[in-house]
Amino acid sequence: MPTSSVASHDRIILRDLAKRVTEIASLPVMAERRALWVRHNKLQPGRPMILVFPEGAWREMILPEDLHCQGEKARAMEWNLRHRIYYHENIFDDTVIEGDWVVNRRVQVGDWGLEVKRIPSHEATGAWKFDPVLKSRDDLQKLHYPRVSYDAEGTAQDLEEAQDLFGDILEVKLKGVAHISFHLMQLYTDFRGLEQTLVDMADDPQFVQDAMTFFTEGCEHILQQYIDLNLLSLNNDGTYHSSGGVGYIDELPLPDYNPDRIRPCDMWASAESQELALVSPRMHARFALQYEKRLLKPFGLNGYGCCEDLSRKLEDVLTIPNIRRISISPFADVDRSAERLENQAIFSWKPLPSHLVGYFDAEMVRGYIQHTLDVTRDCTLEMILKDTHTCEFHPERFTEWTKIARQLVEG
Repeated sequence: MPTSSVASHDRIILRDLAKRVTEIASLPVMAERRALWVRHNKLQPGRPMILVFPEGAWREMILPEDLHCQGEKARAMEWNLRHRIYYHENIFDDTVIEGDWVVNRRVQVGDWGLEVKRIPSHEATGAWKFDPVLKSRDDLQKLHYPRVSYDAEGTAQDLEEAQDLFGDILEVKLKGVAHISFHLMQLYTDFRGLEQTLVDMADDPQFVQDAMTFFTEGCEHILQQYIDLNLLSLNNDGTYHSSGGVGYIDELPLPDYNPDRIRPCDMWASAESQELALVSPRMHARFALQYEKRLLKPFGLNGYGCCEDLSRKLEDVLTIPNIRRISISPFADVDRSAERLENQAIFSWKPLPSHLVGYFDAEMVRGYIQHTLDVTRDCTLEMILKDTHTCEFHPERFTEWTKIARQLVEG
C-alpha cells in the first residue's frame, strides 16, 4: 500500500486496533460460537442463538469524537475495527469476531432504466414518501435489465493497500458478491408507489404480474452476469444472511465445488416482501412468492422474510426450495408460528426493538423473551435484535437486554 494512502498518524492507530481485534478473535469463545452456529444452522439440537444489530443506534454508541484518525478513509476503517471491539467488550451475544479484513470486489449493478424518485422528509431521520415514476403500462417499456460491471484494477489496488496495512496482523480476504437477497416487491413499489401497488393488485393484477415477471427476469440476468464474471463468493461464514443470522455451516459449499468458481448452489440466498405484510396469503403467493421461489431455486440454502408478519403464510413459505431460515417479525404471532414451523426451518425471531427506548423494564423484557422460549421448545430458535434505530444514548440497554437473553437461554 502506498504510504500516502493512510497518514502515518492514522496508520499507527489502525494497526494497534487491528492487533486488539486479532487478540479477541483468537479467544477460545470465538471458536465455540462458530461451532454453535454450524450446529444451529443445521437444525441440530442446542440452545437458542442470540445476535444483536444496533443498526441506527450505532451513531449513539461510537461517537465521532471516539474516532481518532484524521483521514476520511482511515476513519471508516477505524469504525470497522472499533465496532468489533465494542461487541466483545459491551454486547455479549453470539457474534463471532473474526481476525480478518475483508476487501470487497468493486462490483457495480446498473440501473433499471428509470430513476427512482422519493420525496424526502424534513426531519434528519424521518421517513420519505414515494414519488412514482411508473405511471402506466406503457412505462414498462422504459425499463431495461441492469448491467453488472467489475473494476478489477481498482479491486487489485484495494487488496494491495489492505495487505500493506493489515497483512501481518489480520487475514486479508478478497470477497466478491457474498450476500444474495431478492427484493422484488420493493422494486415494484419503488417505481409504482406502495398505495398504488395495493390498488393494482385488485384493479389491474395483470399489470403487477407483467412487472414482476420483468423484475424476476432482470434479477436472473444480474445473477447470470455474476456467474459469467466469476464474482460469486462463498457465504458459509460470518456473512450476514437474510434479515438476520449468519452463514456458518458445513453443508455448503457442495462436495463437488470448485473454489475458483463459486456457483449459486454453493451459497445461501434470501428474499422478502415486507410491502405485502397486510395482504392475504393467496395474494402474497400470487404476486410475490411464485417469483421469489423461481429466483431462490438455484441456491443451496435459503431464508425468507423480514419485518412482515408471516404467521398466516408459513404453509406457503415452507414450499420455498431449500428453505432454512424464516423471519418471525416483532408483529408475528409467535405461538401460531412455532406450532406450524416446529423444526422445519430456523425460527428467526425478531424481538421488539422498542423495548430499548423509554423506560427499560428489565422484568418485562425477561417475561417477553421467556414466553417465546416456552412456545418454541420444538423449534430451532434464534433471537435477532435489530431495527434499533435509537437507544436514546443509553447503549448500556443493549448490554442489559443481551445479558437477560443469555441468562434465559443458558438456564
